[in-house]
Amino acid sequence: MYLEEYANHIDDSSKLKGHAVQIITPSEDHLFELEEDALESILLDERVRDKKVVVVSVSGAFRKGKSFLLDFCLRYLNAEGSSDWMGLEDEPLSGFSWRGGCERDTTGILLWSNVFLSKLPNGEEIAILLLDTQGAFDSASTVKDCATIFALSTMTSSVQVYNLSQNIQENDLQHLQLFTEYGRLALEDTKERPFQKLMFLVRDWSYPYEASYGLQGGRKILEKRLTISEKQHPELQQLRKHIRACFAETSCFLMPHPGLKVATNPHFDGRLSDIADNFRENLKILIPYLLSSENLILKEVNGKKITCKELLEYFKAYVKIFQCGELPEPKTMLVATAEANNLAAVTNAKDHYCMAMEKICGGDQPYIRPTQLELHHQHLKNECEILFNYTRKMGGEEFSRQYCERLLKELDIIYLNYKRHNEGKNIFAAAKTPATLFTLVLITYFASGMFGLIGMIAFANLCNLVMGVVLLTLCLWTYIRYSGDMRDVGSQIDVLSSTIFKEILKPAYKIVSQQSLSQLISLADEPSVNNFTILANQVKQKVS
Repeated sequence: MYLEEYANHIDDSSKLKGHAVQIITPSEDHLFELEEDALESILLDERVRDKKVVVVSVSGAFRKGKSFLLDFCLRYLNAEGSSDWMGLEDEPLSGFSWRGGCERDTTGILLWSNVFLSKLPNGEEIAILLLDTQGAFDSASTVKDCATIFALSTMTSSVQVYNLSQNIQENDLQHLQLFTEYGRLALEDTKERPFQKLMFLVRDWSYPYEASYGLQGGRKILEKRLTISEKQHPELQQLRKHIRACFAETSCFLMPHPGLKVATNPHFDGRLSDIADNFRENLKILIPYLLSSENLILKEVNGKKITCKELLEYFKAYVKIFQCGELPEPKTMLVATAEANNLAAVTNAKDHYCMAMEKICGGDQPYIRPTQLELHHQHLKNECEILFNYTRKMGGEEFSRQYCERLLKELDIIYLNYKRHNEGKNIFAAAKTPATLFTLVLITYFASGMFGLIGMIAFANLCNLVMGVVLLTLCLWTYIRYSGDMRDVGSQIDVLSSTIFKEILKPAYKIVSQQSLSQLISLADEPSVNNFTILANQVKQKVS
């Protein structure tokens, strides 16, 4: 009778309440949408909305057993502290969707609909949420997709489990740096460390003779991987400093392989009888380490513990940040390296151009005609394009074409600076403003005298007034050039003088010079005509 009741109790406790709910959904154009209604139905439930919250998330590469692990977390929480929380030997594992094979199963971010309640050692009742995330680095996800999912789950969780296979490798740390940096950018400046707890979970650990399974061996391996020494390359030091600066707490847990039946049986459904004993033993340590009441870590934002309803607002705000497109696009290592190669080639070509132009029209070189300078520019521009194209670069011809176009545009901008510098050496160009103003003074002076002689006093006075204004302007321009003050006013005077010269003086000079030339030609022609007439008359007289 007792055994029968005990079996019924186990059977009742093994039935999970709730189901996985999609709260972040990926779209075909690689954007992520927040399912607000679904999230609100969970976080705004009267039972939990005002309770402080613990959020445990599992992230990492796809097909590494994240959902499988979370289903054991569900069993533990569902058992409500029972020592037999792992269930019966032949009971299939249920909860978050999982399966064997090599294709991804989870997309976006899933949240378990039933919020579990637990009491802290001080007696306060809190809520526990479990997040399951889309695996990184599958064939359908971009680097931005992976970074966004990891960043969102890390920003919204109090414990982030970084699920790895076999070891903590340098590329795992590099990916972690990229993903956490993406999240840190979204959070902007914060005095606190942006994220709370990170636990490296190394699956299929094959070196127990170097570091034992569990937390102690994990601590040993993590210390080795995150150690900073003077002998390390600065890049490696910076990576480790970044990880330490991003998380308030880090830990590591080494898990053995679950056994061949788990890895190779296509019909494996999570039964404990098929899982290796040492995996089960370490699982009994790992799950309570994450979820027992004395180990729970409440979700905090800037040092303040938040409730479920407040977490909803943070979800909305964070998703909006990633949707707005203000964050820089995370890139693959290949693209980042190719960009660096091409930018270095652009810099080398620009340096070649500047060195050559300095020899042609630099600070110590004399003034050169604009047409000659233009020819030198075009010649050097072609040289730089050839130099860029012959430099060995990554990314291919199509990728490099945009950088070549960028180089040519930048060379044109640099040329304009050299052109202005060269024009500054032209003494006639520098004297254009005072010459124009002085010419206006002379014109108005003579005009005033002529109008005075013929009795047009009003026009004479007007000319005198204009002459006085021009003289004052010339004095002001001289003072500005000498002192360097009021440079904007000086520039306006130069522009005005240039306009007067182009629109009034130059056309007037052309008209006057053309009329003068015509008169000279006509005067030169008149003696010739008269001589021809005299000669003709003399011939007539002789004939007659």
